[in-house]
Amino acid sequence: MARTVTTLWSWVRYGLFALSLIFAPIAAKAAPYAALVMDMRSGEILYSKNADTRLHPASLTKMMTLYIAFQAIERGELSLDKMVTVSKNAAGQPPSRLGLKPGQKIAVRYLIRAAAVKSANDAAAALGDAISGDEASFAARMNRTAKALGMKNTTFRNANGLTRAGHLSTARDMTLLGRHLFYDFPQYYNIFSRKTADAGLAKVYNTNRRFLSAYEGADGIKTGYTVAAGFNLTASAKRGEKRIIATVFGGTSTAQRNAKMAELLDMGFSRAPKKAPVNRPAEAPMLLAEASAAPQTVRVSGLVKTSPFPMPRPAVPSHDADAIALALAAAQADTQAQKLAQAVAEDVTVTPPVVLASAGGLAQSPFPMARPGSIVAAAPDEPATIVVAEVPKDTFEQTTPPQPETLTLASAVIEDEMLSEGDADLEPEFAQITTAQPETLALTTQATQRNDKVILASLSPAPAPQRKGTVVARASSSGGRGFGVSLGLYNSNFAAERALLTIALMETDSLGEALRKVAKRKAGFEATFVGMSRDMADLACARLSARSKKCEVIGP
Repeated sequence: MARTVTTLWSWVRYGLFALSLIFAPIAAKAAPYAALVMDMRSGEILYSKNADTRLHPASLTKMMTLYIAFQAIERGELSLDKMVTVSKNAAGQPPSRLGLKPGQKIAVRYLIRAAAVKSANDAAAALGDAISGDEASFAARMNRTAKALGMKNTTFRNANGLTRAGHLSTARDMTLLGRHLFYDFPQYYNIFSRKTADAGLAKVYNTNRRFLSAYEGADGIKTGYTVAAGFNLTASAKRGEKRIIATVFGGTSTAQRNAKMAELLDMGFSRAPKKAPVNRPAEAPMLLAEASAAPQTVRVSGLVKTSPFPMPRPAVPSHDADAIALALAAAQADTQAQKLAQAVAEDVTVTPPVVLASAGGLAQSPFPMARPGSIVAAAPDEPATIVVAEVPKDTFEQTTPPQPETLTLASAVIEDEMLSEGDADLEPEFAQITTAQPETLALTTQATQRNDKVILASLSPAPAPQRKGTVVARASSSGGRGFGVSLGLYNSNFAAERALLTIALMETDSLGEALRKVAKRKAGFEATFVGMSRDMADLACARLSARSKKCEVIGP
């Protein structure tokens, strides 16, 4: 009997040894761990571990795809309503997928939601094709943008982060990218905190909803998973005046990665000072390779004698802000014209010709960038030139309501797709237990017609000049700045002015470009900021409401 037990034990030992030999290579190939924690406000590094080690970023790559998509929308290269024809390349991507088919047409806004919320590989690839034409061209633009943002150790090969030789990044670079998304495109950032979204073809669920629900103050940003990368996450959270962003590479599971991220963010909140300077990162500049995709400059040669205003488009409502903009442009043009006429009459040396490139391109000019309606002198005895540069700018339309602060516990969402080279999307929906942050509240906007009036400023002939100068007038569309915010009614003009000044100092970032205006009403004096775009006004009101200040968006 004893001999039988000994023999059985020997077989068990040999079996365990054989299993160790089988699974040892798998353990050896586990993705390396890396992490970085940063104070979002100042950019100060609070913790790092292997932060500059080049690893597989997986679907964290989609942060760059979305950054470029937002950038392209801001520059007028495409719009949220543009219908994209799905290529075979995009439709053939493995899960996670939205389910796009070759030749299918879908709006850009739905591709953005699917890529950001569901982390759909086919949606991300379709965005890249829509912006640059094909995968290789878009990857080249991703790399140029990464370099411009200061991501020193990142190389992209595709738009979705599927494993590809040389497709590598670091915890530091991905944290920098997440910080740029927050500061460069605050009007779009709220999409990363949505637990669900309408992606046109289907309602999609956020791959990061478990962490968003469980961690206090979490409001983004992006998950990533592939076999080579492990479970990755870049996350942002705000508590009080502190905002922390962190990145984890190489998690062993969703639960382990989320627990590690919670530990890192807790560390960041404990180490970050209560007060810290806000050092906004510099936005990526317009690169020469992208300049050709921007709206082109229109040149009209010939002597300009009159410059009438174009007729307004039908059904475009008027607004006080439009009158203010027209009055300011006209006053500025008159002032510049008088100065130039005086310079010509006094025989002042005239500046050499000014060469203006296409919008977003280079301008070989000794003058700083001129504002709409300004006048620049050129060489004598040359025909006059008017340069009209119009850069359309779309507004990100929020069509889904913000998540309520408390939700009924939802049942698990199980999809038919198997986990492949994409994010896991098999997590249950949890109740929202944290208060939504004002910076990431959904800014519900409605599509509005833009006032595309072009203001051309012309120079009146100087009295008996000895030489002729060339007049160059630069103009652009109104940019949709017919909106503003109202702080309510006050008993006196002085009280309204004081309230405007106080709020302007309090919210310099969101109200710095707006004009303060007091309007006399029957019930009192209304304090308003005017000359804003819709998303600027929405963001300003969201911030003021978070400070318990009365605020209402006003518009055409």
